[in-house]
Amino acid sequence: MMDTKKITMALFSVLTILIMASCGESTKEDVDAVPETDEFSITPAQDANYPLEKINLPDGFKISVYAEVDNARSMAISPSGTIFVGNRSENSVYALKDTDGDNKADKRYVLATGLRMPNGVAYKDGDLYIAEVSKIHKISDVESKLANPGQPELIYDKFPTDRHHGWKFIAFGPDGKLYVPVGAPCNICKSDDEVYASITRMDPDGSNVEVYAHGVRNTVGFDWHPDTGELWFTDNGRDMLGDEFPPCELNRVAEAGQHFGYPYCHGSTVKDPEFGQIKGCEEFVQPAWNFGAHTAPLGMRFYLGSMFPSDYSKQIFVAQHGSWNRTSKIGYRIMLVNANDETASEATVFADGWMNDDTQEVWGRPVDVLELADGSLLVSDDFAGVVYRITYEG
Repeated sequence: MMDTKKITMALFSVLTILIMASCGESTKEDVDAVPETDEFSITPAQDANYPLEKINLPDGFKISVYAEVDNARSMAISPSGTIFVGNRSENSVYALKDTDGDNKADKRYVLATGLRMPNGVAYKDGDLYIAEVSKIHKISDVESKLANPGQPELIYDKFPTDRHHGWKFIAFGPDGKLYVPVGAPCNICKSDDEVYASITRMDPDGSNVEVYAHGVRNTVGFDWHPDTGELWFTDNGRDMLGDEFPPCELNRVAEAGQHFGYPYCHGSTVKDPEFGQIKGCEEFVQPAWNFGAHTAPLGMRFYLGSMFPSDYSKQIFVAQHGSWNRTSKIGYRIMLVNANDETASEATVFADGWMNDDTQEVWGRPVDVLELADGSLLVSDDFAGVVYRITYEG
């Protein structure tokens, strides 16, 4: 006779595997290679399908839809104009091309799938870098094989696996290194591991990883000043201190190793109720600018183009994703920050209308901004699932 206990245990094991496969995240660790396929020709997105008339812009500016991409998040661009788009709630990375010059993408490629929150993408010397929660991958010579990219190369897999603030924005700095943030694994906490709440950097091959900036709760956007070469980054403030506190931040890194306050101090002066007695705000680098609480500033770029009026040159566009737990919603807009070499003097609304202030209804949430070669500005929107293009025709 068959052993009843062995049969029972075998059935239990099979049932456990089935349950694990049907709930939560996939247990698969490897990135899925995309099968060989023809170019994905797509029907260009129609502006009429979106309420673009609700978007408020300064006189002379116009907004249109560049492409439709599910959960469009962080973006990168190649010198030839290929746009790479990551996402957070989905598991794929895309490439977009406008092959007929009508300023709308007509080709869309899936470069990798089966990824864990692949928010971050960066392009350097022909190669595309992709950031998962704990790993960095590379697709070499990516534009030569958009339709058949193959299996991405794993170059680093030692980042923490925490989902909380685990999604990443990545970019290459003027020093040729890849900058990768590691968010705090919580709303507010203190970890003995210095890699949490930091911005790290590494060589393109994944070697020589080091912490570049400390005390950074959760940055999902940064750029380098065109004159000084210094890193500027947005940072999302903590939750559960009320509707008006603490502010979200825009920061400037003057030198490696600086500390920007988390979890002890928020904004310029707000001591944390739990950790603020350990260290005072005066011990840390002060923000270049304090945004409103819960506005969730994400992607940011210095504007270097010539399409927009000269007043916009070297100023910062910041995408505010918007609040999730504030009594009255705030954010859901693009801000323009007037910045000099060391600090910012003013922040004004450049584009809004994705949220109706009266009804509090939201139809879009800006995530990232990216300048095209002609000086127009792309804006990704993970809620509407599109990438917009803003032009100046004044």
